Amino acid sequence: MPDQVAARCALVLETNNLRGGADAEAAASTSLQRLVALLAKQQVPLTALAQVVITHDGLSAASCEAVTALAGRPIDFVRIDAATGYYDAKNVGFAATDAARCDHVVFADADCLPADDWLLQMLMPFTRGADAPAVVAGRTSYAANIVGTALTTIDFMYFPNADHAGATSNFYANNVAFRREVFEQHSYQALDGVYRAHCQVLGMRLKAANVPVHYAAAAHTEHRLPDTRTEALKLRWMRGQDTYSLTPHLLRSYVSARWQWLAKSGPIGPLCVLFTRLGFSVRALNHQDLPPLRGLRWLAGVALIVGFSAIDMLGAFARGIGLHTTGRTNADAQALSYHRPT
Repeated sequence: MPDQVAARCALVLETNNLRGGADAEAAASTSLQRLVALLAKQQVPLTALAQVVITHDGLSAASCEAVTALAGRPIDFVRIDAATGYYDAKNVGFAATDAARCDHVVFADADCLPADDWLLQMLMPFTRGADAPAVVAGRTSYAANIVGTALTTIDFMYFPNADHAGATSNFYANNVAFRREVFEQHSYQALDGVYRAHCQVLGMRLKAANVPVHYAAAAHTEHRLPDTRTEALKLRWMRGQDTYSLTPHLLRSYVSARWQWLAKSGPIGPLCVLFTRLGFSVRALNHQDLPPLRGLRWLAGVALIVGFSAIDMLGAFARGIGLHTTGRTNADAQALSYHRPT
């Protein structure tokens, strides 16, 4: 039963996407309280879990008390420093879970808005006994408007794993659950010069290790769009630059040996990847469990996909010819907050 799985499960939240700005602590506290209030009302509520862990780099004692009151249960707040990146924070949060009490660990982001049955749908696959998967990926999207629908085809596409029915070859770190020993063995590894592609690389590693990732489309959470156009453009540029570092991993995983030279081709390999992704994104429009776009709205969606992809390509091209974004060794700490207060 789901409640039996929940009783041996931990939830790990991080607040890295809420960094930056003059009043970052208050903004992080407000966003976190909103999320915890939603989670407390889930069909499987927070009180049903064995443990809840929240990593942060500066929440006040009053904020922690307010979040705990909304959760209606104890929460383990883990302090990290400002240099701890997004994926490192998830590793730190996992390390704070109790191995004696937690067989499974669910990861989510503090700036996401889960559906009322999100946690239930995440845990349901683990109730299958001997047939239960080791990893479950939920479905993440942006808001169901034209911009959000277009960007969802770019940032949150899922590719089926042909070797396992109902499995996906990739997942996103804001909406995934692991059997404890699987994450303990693999976790997120350091990737030099990469902003947010670690979960894609981990997905490839799991596929290579023949660890299927079950896709639970009903476990839906909405990822907030960046608050300002400047941050949105910066995000696109950095995701494009990430493609440069991600390309060798993609080539090793999915392309024959005759094409491996693209990994050392400067901007050519990453641009090939992004042109291929553009085709997949356009085809994915209206096929991602979001309200469909019709007529002029569909044309606008396609135009946005092309426009956003063009920015990504510019970022990949710049990286390919040696133009690095400043702060690439610790991009999380220095470059982008999704929700920087104005």
